[in-house]
Amino acid sequence: QQPRLRWGRKRVHEASLRCPISPLPLSSPVYRRRSQMSHRKFERPRHGSLGFLPRKRASRHRGKVKSFPKDDRSKAPHLTAFLAYKAGMTHILRDVDKPGSKAHKKEVVEAVTVLEAPPMVVVGMVGYVETAKGLRALTTVWAEHLNDEVKRRFYKNWYRSKKKAFTNYVKKYADGQKDINAELERIKQYCQCVRVLAHTQIRKIKVGQKKAHLMEIQVNGGDLAAKVDFAAQMFEKQVPVDAVFAKDEMCDVIGVTKGHGYEGVTTRWGCSRLPRKTHRGLRKVACIGAWHPAKVQYSVPRAGQNGYHHRTEMNKKIYKIGKGAEENNATTEFDLTEKSINPVGGFPHYGLVREDYLLLKGCVVGPRKRVVTLRKPLFEQTQRNAVEEVTLKFIDTSSKFGHGRFQTLEEKDKFMGMRKKASI
Repeated sequence: QQPRLRWGRKRVHEASLRCPISPLPLSSPVYRRRSQMSHRKFERPRHGSLGFLPRKRASRHRGKVKSFPKDDRSKAPHLTAFLAYKAGMTHILRDVDKPGSKAHKKEVVEAVTVLEAPPMVVVGMVGYVETAKGLRALTTVWAEHLNDEVKRRFYKNWYRSKKKAFTNYVKKYADGQKDINAELERIKQYCQCVRVLAHTQIRKIKVGQKKAHLMEIQVNGGDLAAKVDFAAQMFEKQVPVDAVFAKDEMCDVIGVTKGHGYEGVTTRWGCSRLPRKTHRGLRKVACIGAWHPAKVQYSVPRAGQNGYHHRTEMNKKIYKIGKGAEENNATTEFDLTEKSINPVGGFPHYGLVREDYLLLKGCVVGPRKRVVTLRKPLFEQTQRNAVEEVTLKFIDTSSKFGHGRFQTLEEKDKFMGMRKKASI
């Protein structure tokens, strides 16, 4: 007997309603709205992406460029990557120039990351031959003089070593560098790809390390002879970051994320917690698989390493390239306060930014002091965010340690007056 409503009508079960032209009941998932979920038994998105397997510690500390942008020989020879160090984050104020958007001609506040990027030094060149199995290194040419900070890269224990690296190689430059010129001609004759060897000047920033980071940077543009000449004339010279990237340009960020050690499934994969009274813990996966196949499948969330993974994030916009030589390198046309990019008290766990710096929109992988690789974008950027011209109205330099109120120390002293610390 069907239950009756108060006013006497019979309640009609949804399953008994049918479409006039189909034998399926209206309760069938065929007729459901897309946003409406049927049941966890049938529709349940998995927790965590399988696209990043295996989730293990990265084999390298510095982000590796696994593919450089496609070469366009119609352009002049240029470098396609750079190394920088993460200092911290702040926020900026700007006007949005996006017709049709609700935020058009309105002010927005956006988070930006500060990367310190002292000039890199070119110390060598590698020529590659294209084979059926990929690129093969034909030969490497080094510069005559190398700094100690890059020589440290070739030693496990620098202070106990005899520091004899490259002492024999320098002799090739003694007799009018005939051997060097011969190797350069070999590259021009046989190679299809040229990359320069460049290292960071890690002594110029205070990250607690003396050993420079060395990487290969591909030279794009021009024919092969122009590439080799371009690379050879840069030997032992400093390359600033604004020679590679420009303001309002997009770039890709490659680095290693912040490590969190061994974590359980709830933190590592975002699985749901089990009910409170669950025996033997509730931050677990309830069932790790069926009887058959008689194994734990690779797609089942398990505890293990979380963080310190190699990641590439594409299309980050460069809001500003500041010069370290300028004293007031965070002043804008709208904010005339004389201030540098360093917040009051410096960047927490980093210190002061004294060299050239970049402001990148949003966050960047890794903790402070971590080296990150900036690469030219792989594709031509045509989206509106990429071509939009950004004008910064204000860059925040208040203290990042606590609730900062003042943009400079002078402003703080003027407001607070004489304090006990100042009188001592």
